[in-house]
Amino acid sequence: MPRFSANLSMLYPELPLMERFGAAAADGFAAVEYVGAYDENWEAVKALLDRHELTQALFNMPAGNWATGERGIACHPDRVAEFRTGVEAAIGFAKATGCGQINCLAGIAPSSYERAALEEVLIENLRYAAPRLADEGIRLLVEPINPQDMPGFLINSTDDYERVAAAVGHDNLYLQYDFYHMQVVQGDLLNTFKRLQDRIAHVQVADNPGRHEPGTGEINYGVIFRALDAAGYDGWVGAEYRPEAGTSAGLGWFEEWRGR
Repeated sequence: MPRFSANLSMLYPELPLMERFGAAAADGFAAVEYVGAYDENWEAVKALLDRHELTQALFNMPAGNWATGERGIACHPDRVAEFRTGVEAAIGFAKATGCGQINCLAGIAPSSYERAALEEVLIENLRYAAPRLADEGIRLLVEPINPQDMPGFLINSTDDYERVAAAVGHDNLYLQYDFYHMQVVQGDLLNTFKRLQDRIAHVQVADNPGRHEPGTGEINYGVIFRALDAAGYDGWVGAEYRPEAGTSAGLGWFEEWRGR
């Protein structure tokens, strides 16, 4: 059965980050994920994971200044050294928390560069990161994000991922497949998932429109969850959405899967 991870960057927004671990465990989630917790004490994070019997499913590489709107630096030509420093920080946090996979956000394209030049920077950064993480037994993921929610983001579709991955040419470069983003950009959700399943290391869900809980929009998540099960998908399914009426109160969609 699908295994669900609570995305603590979006769920339980009324609580400080370090209190969200306990809330997720109380609601029946078996794992957590988030943008990153590089400013937190890593030993304290690991203690929370252990106390609440949670798995650290995923987090992102350092993504620049999130508060000012940065959403990754991997495509920025003038920040290659910062990216490589971030790879080492991400490895340190992964080891501290027992996490086996890290997502790389490509970033919002700087307007002063042509797309081809930015893709080449991204490719070179991923060529550095993929074998470095492989040496540590950690998967590297790339996530396409729809340009409506994140205007200017460089990687938007599975076509973008496949083109970049082919250029990188390393086995340790996987796809983070967010059904919400893919519905906005391209549709054909299950056929695309099945075609790329051997490269998909993590799945995320939210409904469309609104990016709220499954069941609030047009995506038939009952069908999708059963299809994931039938396909033998054994990765985590990240609940990454904006709660419409409170996180715990809006978990009706989760009842069938809670505790599995």
